[in-house]
Amino acid sequence: MTALNNDNLDKLDPRVVIPAYDRRSVTPGIVHFGVGGFHRAHQAMTLDDLMSRGQALDWGIVGVGVMPGDRRMQEVLATQDHLYTLVVKHPDGRYDARVIGSLVDYRFAPDDPQAVIETMADPAIRIVSLTVTEGGYNFHPVSGEFDFDNADVRHDLEHPEAPKTTFGLITEALKRRFERGIPPFTVMSCDNIQGNGEVARHMFTAFARRRDAELGARIEDEVPFPNSMVDRITPVTAGTDIEELASRFGVEDAWPVVCEPFTQWVLEDRFAAGRPAFETVGVQVVDDVGPYELMKLRLLNASHQALCYFGYLAGYRYAHEVCQDPLFVDFLLDYMTLEGSPTLAPVPGVDLEAYRHTLIQRFANPEIKDTLARLCAESSDRIPKWLLPVIREQLARGGEIQRAAAVVASWARYAEGVDEQGKPIEVVDRLKEQLMTIAADNRTRPTAFIDNRELFGDLSEEARFRRAYLDALDSLHHKGARATIEALVRC
Repeated sequence: MTALNNDNLDKLDPRVVIPAYDRRSVTPGIVHFGVGGFHRAHQAMTLDDLMSRGQALDWGIVGVGVMPGDRRMQEVLATQDHLYTLVVKHPDGRYDARVIGSLVDYRFAPDDPQAVIETMADPAIRIVSLTVTEGGYNFHPVSGEFDFDNADVRHDLEHPEAPKTTFGLITEALKRRFERGIPPFTVMSCDNIQGNGEVARHMFTAFARRRDAELGARIEDEVPFPNSMVDRITPVTAGTDIEELASRFGVEDAWPVVCEPFTQWVLEDRFAAGRPAFETVGVQVVDDVGPYELMKLRLLNASHQALCYFGYLAGYRYAHEVCQDPLFVDFLLDYMTLEGSPTLAPVPGVDLEAYRHTLIQRFANPEIKDTLARLCAESSDRIPKWLLPVIREQLARGGEIQRAAAVVASWARYAEGVDEQGKPIEVVDRLKEQLMTIAADNRTRPTAFIDNRELFGDLSEEARFRRAYLDALDSLHHKGARATIEALVRC
């Protein structure tokens, strides 16, 4: 066993790829909020690719954690000189292990918010990036407006000098840069939200305007918020992943990252103070990200929702189990072909039929072991963004909606908190209490779940959707998930 740190890089198993550059020459250029598995398997890896070519050595990443659970990430990375292992799991059982060196520091904001602010105020920092999940943007799921009732937001508006939130920290850093005559950095969202850059711009400027109207106007005018589309299945690191890395490669890493071979990043070319040459390592740098992100949100992300609740209720626990079942594969392909794809604009350079089948192959990778519980989590942030727009657009054009409506019904059935074997389901959602209370009335008041206007707006008033939803929910209650899928595949 070899502990992962700078001193031991040359002692690692030669099958483990290590940084092909002197990490002492890397200086910070990016501050990143939300250093989880996805960022480390995606953006940080891309920077490491560039650095291994002798490029972008002035674009090192300083990670920032804001949530209480981020403290452990800080502690783990500190003991490993901010190194970690990226393990790519191939469907045939092969593992590729690689040490990523592009992360040069990590700050836990609650310990010293001033240090985080001053790091971002440094002229060397030219990009502040985000992977804070859908919920991290603090917008109302229906109205899309910034939630000023959030307690930490109220604190930051009352005490801007000691912020607790990402909004407060970044806004204060921009204020100091403006005051010191330093050009602003670019705010680069890499979250799975349609128009993620525009969402970030809207949320940050709303916060900044409430704090100071002039400051908010200047941020809106001078700070770029490029849109992006990011894609790589990156399940939560399990204890078995740590053990597997140790047994296969002899690496002692307290928090490695595991992922699939596939990766995609489409990025709008809009930056205030330059950017790394991402396009030289496979990033698609484009003028318009829209068609690509819509493709991913409505095919990949929505298909994850289409498989996870039905799959869990049917007794599966992993995505690959569902996608090795021909019945579920037919259902997913039907959803993507007949309901998701018709809502898409042309996607330059992409064969949608091939893309749909590639998604099934990716989901079926048995080495990833992506849990259905992970895919079922935080549904109230996901379904309204990924699936409900498909239903609304298909209703407007007279298209098919039966499968998407059934997915909503499967979510409602899942939120009842008991599977078809009578075992409890651990619902993970910021609205857990509300959702489970409503779902408890599913059998006595079948429209209870979709009557929740906070999530569904007036969708329950659409007769065609309501009928399809009720048919699916009734089938789930009386016949079960598999029989419900069988009927949908035959229709």
